[in-house]
Amino acid sequence: MNITGQQWRNRKKSIVFLCAVFSCPAYATQWEASVLGFEPSEPGVFGDMLGLRSDLARSGFNFNLAYLSQSAVNTGGGYNRDRKLAYIDQFALTFSQSLQQITGIPDATIEGNIVNRNHNNNLTAERLQNPALPFNDLAQESWGGQSITRLGWLTFSRSFFERRLFWRIGMMNKVQTFDQSIPCDFQMLTQCGGKSANALLWNNWNVHSWGTTLEYKLTPEVTLKGGIMEQNPRAADRNRGWSLSARGSRGVLLPLEVELKTTVKGLPGLYNAGVLLTNASQPHLSRGKSQQDGSRDPLGYRSYGNTAFIWASANQQVTSHKDNKQRGMSLSWSGSLADHRTNPIQLTSAISMRYRGLFDSRPRDWLGLGVSYIRMSHYGNEKYAFARVASLPTVAGYPNISSSVNAELYYRFTITPWLQVQPDIQYWHNPAGDRNTADGWVAGLKTVVVF
Repeated sequence: MNITGQQWRNRKKSIVFLCAVFSCPAYATQWEASVLGFEPSEPGVFGDMLGLRSDLARSGFNFNLAYLSQSAVNTGGGYNRDRKLAYIDQFALTFSQSLQQITGIPDATIEGNIVNRNHNNNLTAERLQNPALPFNDLAQESWGGQSITRLGWLTFSRSFFERRLFWRIGMMNKVQTFDQSIPCDFQMLTQCGGKSANALLWNNWNVHSWGTTLEYKLTPEVTLKGGIMEQNPRAADRNRGWSLSARGSRGVLLPLEVELKTTVKGLPGLYNAGVLLTNASQPHLSRGKSQQDGSRDPLGYRSYGNTAFIWASANQQVTSHKDNKQRGMSLSWSGSLADHRTNPIQLTSAISMRYRGLFDSRPRDWLGLGVSYIRMSHYGNEKYAFARVASLPTVAGYPNISSSVNAELYYRFTITPWLQVQPDIQYWHNPAGDRNTADGWVAGLKTVVVF
């Protein structure tokens, strides 16, 4: 399966970087989940904007605007040891307009997201890994491969049956509904949110596709989620940033997830498990890929009419300060398992620790430590790498594909409620899963400004 670098980038983009940018609605207001990483929105740089925010809110319109930057520099090892500083940034506007006052429809809402990404510096591709190989991780999780402004989603939603059933339809993104148990606070991609993006069948964050989803509360703690979404490999193309077209769709995606929101010894926890099915033909990794018109290329002799992908995650607070429940430690795990015949990433598993308010003098700072394991599929990966190496004369030697182990340690300084600065250190073992690439070290810096 000759997944290009651009296709890989477009499928594995950041999920969220702050609740102020993406909605974390129920968690922060109805049930204290700050130590899990879901902090409530805070006043931004401009506060109430001379009353503008309050006036708009009374009319049912709410919005959040935030800026994110991520820098990374290779400090040792990796495929190319020449020192490089890579920098990316983005602006994200997330908004909602209540329609209940206008139409009388209970809980009817229009939701939208617009993301502007700038710069195209990718330390992972340019220094850490063999450029012949597809990515299995990123040192800058928000890198999207393009400097572009595009629509992340624009949907209509409403509730039924005393808010037990929630329905959404339109140009949507999976992060609106699925795999919401773990925040995206680390700068390394495998520690950012859950692992549902590893299906490589749908997109994260700033790429939209048509679909509809349902969420039903079986109990106050258990929510069942499902949907029908288009599988469109062209959705992330540059000329589709604002497109309403479904041209290029190859079939439908059928996600199903169960989410548990509970407490253990009085401390909050979030758990989920999901499966993603598709009816679109998926080519075998070792056989090339079929053309979009259904014909096969010279290498494409074998494909599968349907495949499945599963993911799961757990995020549990384990300690708290007796005088401040918003300080303490949480532990999380996330993992995924793919069809190894058609997906180059067979298995991922990530564990992480977060501590909010480690020091009495800094009660809103964060300490985070995460370790990820990524096992590559054995079908076709070396064939893919050999073919790419042959076309890249500057690349010396052939990869030896197996698995990766990556780790990150960060400390986030909450300077003000609207400014966060987060330095980090990353360790890369077998970048891109290649045993013949030296282990790498990265120093990073992430900055968030909420307006």
